[in-house]
Order: sequence, then C-alpha cells, then structure tokens
Amino acid sequence: MAAVTMRLPAVRAPLDSSAPRGGEKHLVAPGDTITTDTGYMRCGQRRRRGGGGVARLRAVLRWPLSLRRGHGTYVEDEKLIASVAGVVERVNKLVCVRALKARYNGEIGDIVVGRITEVQQKRWKVETNSRLDSVLLLSSINLPGGELRRKSAEDELAMRDYLQEGDLISAEVQSIFADGAVSLHTRSLKYGKLGQGVLVQVSPSLVKRQKTHFHDLPCGASVILGNNGFIWIYPTPEQKDDEAGGYTANLEPVPLSDREVISRLRNCIVALVAHKMMLFDTSILYCYEASLPHQIKDILKPEVTEEIILEARQRLLDLEG
Repeated sequence: MAAVTMRLPAVRAPLDSSAPRGGEKHLVAPGDTITTDTGYMRCGQRRRRGGGGVARLRAVLRWPLSLRRGHGTYVEDEKLIASVAGVVERVNKLVCVRALKARYNGEIGDIVVGRITEVQQKRWKVETNSRLDSVLLLSSINLPGGELRRKSAEDELAMRDYLQEGDLISAEVQSIFADGAVSLHTRSLKYGKLGQGVLVQVSPSLVKRQKTHFHDLPCGASVILGNNGFIWIYPTPEQKDDEAGGYTANLEPVPLSDREVISRLRNCIVALVAHKMMLFDTSILYCYEASLPHQIKDILKPEVTEEIILEARQRLLDLEG
C-alpha cells in the first residue's frame, strides 16, 4: 500500500519582499485610476499633426511592441483608467498596462515552442498559447537534411511525414498578420521537431526576454524558454552538428540520471512560477542548485519551496548588487 503524506495546517511565514533594483512595480486592477494628468499619451492614441514629425515617429518605433499596441487603458472624465489587472509601464509620456495574465502576443523574432494541431494545404496550424492558432507555411521550413530549395507538389503530399498532429516544434516568429495571428519559420537547424522531454506551460509574462532562449545548463539538461510561455526541458544532446534538419526525433531510452535532472528542473520552474519570479537561465540554475539538498518529490512542498526560493532570490539580489 502506497504511503500517504499528511500535513497539518500551519501559518506560512511571508517571503521576503525584497525587490530587485528599480523599485516596486505599480500594480493596478480594472477600474483603478492610473493618472489624472492631462499631459499623458496613452497607447494607441493618435497625436495631432505637426507635433514632432519624423523624429517622433522614429522614437515611437523604438518602443516595445507591447507598448505600441494600445491595450489596457481607457479614458473617462479626463482620467486614464486601467481596463485590465497588470503592471503600469511608462515611457516618457506614454502610459499603458501590461496584463499579468494574458494570451501570448507575438513579436517578430520571438522564439516559441508550439504543438501542431492541424495539417492543411501548404501549411500547419500550431498552438502557441495565443488568441489564434499560429501558421507554419511549407515554404518557411527547411526540408530534412537542411535542403534549401523550392517546395514541390511531392513535398506537399509528404507534409505529414515531416510534422503531424501532436508534434512539438520550436520555431521563430517571422511575421504577424493583420488579425494578430503569428506566422512562424524554422529555417535553421536549431529549430524543428522536438524529441523526448518535458513541456511546462507558464504565463508568457514570466519569461524574461534575452538574446538567446536556448540554454544548455551545467546540470546536464537543456531548456528552451519560449516567449509564448511554453518551456521545453530535454536531455542535452551529445552531438551539436546533427544534419537531420530537425525532423527526426531521438527515441532512445533516456537514462535515469537524466530523467531525474529533468524532473528536478521541472519542479524548480513550477516553484519559481508559484512565487511569480522571472524565468531565465540564471534563476532556473540557482533554484536547481538550492533544491539539491531535497528530494525531487519534496520540492513542491510549501515549506521546502519557500526555503529554495528564498535562497535563489538572495543569490539573484547578490548578483545584481
């Protein structure tokens, strides 16, 4: 008979609320007044003609796309009011609210992890945690072997041999359609079909944007931190010069030691998400190292989680200081 662990109710000690450099975030709920200043410029607002010209346009184009989209605020009685719960972001006179929980809004160049949901004519539909299914065109992939050539009718008939429903892929955002749907591409050997590993789904707002989202961790496993909130954990491959074109999955048994590392990383990521900490290679590694004195199954116990998160957070603060 399997053993059952029972815990008595206990008062949880609050975690240290030490914030990284930059101060506390300005959090708002729907209906909260952000500002009554009439000199603000809310996202999506059109400026009057003759006010800045090309210089202002260039400045706006340098703003993050999330700021230019114009979501999260509305005006009522000359007050700027939040329409979603989230963090207030300001760039000079520009004000918007970034929702804490929201579907993924793609930006060109993002790295995403997705699941094939449908095979259509000359395209695949991909679930990427966004409002609409993303699209991967047949013309936007490298054929097995890394071939770069015009796709033929034979390639279209063989689409299901490359990718079929249920397959997980890594890809890059190539463009965004007018309705907000994302167009993907896998024109690199580092993208393509994913093999054996573990998928963890988190809020996209918790994934920190970095120059690279592919990380080989020193603990013996690798992670792909998708900007869309899908995180893929897998054994670090022995060979990096694989010329398969990213469409052949390695189905050999994964050693127990690698499975334990992957399971520990998965629980560490879940613990970081539970405490709303940003996910990037350093935070995951610090959390992993702090969890080593504990068994994998104990990491998600509240008292153990708090201990691990406190240690990882302190190391991050020391790193920033």
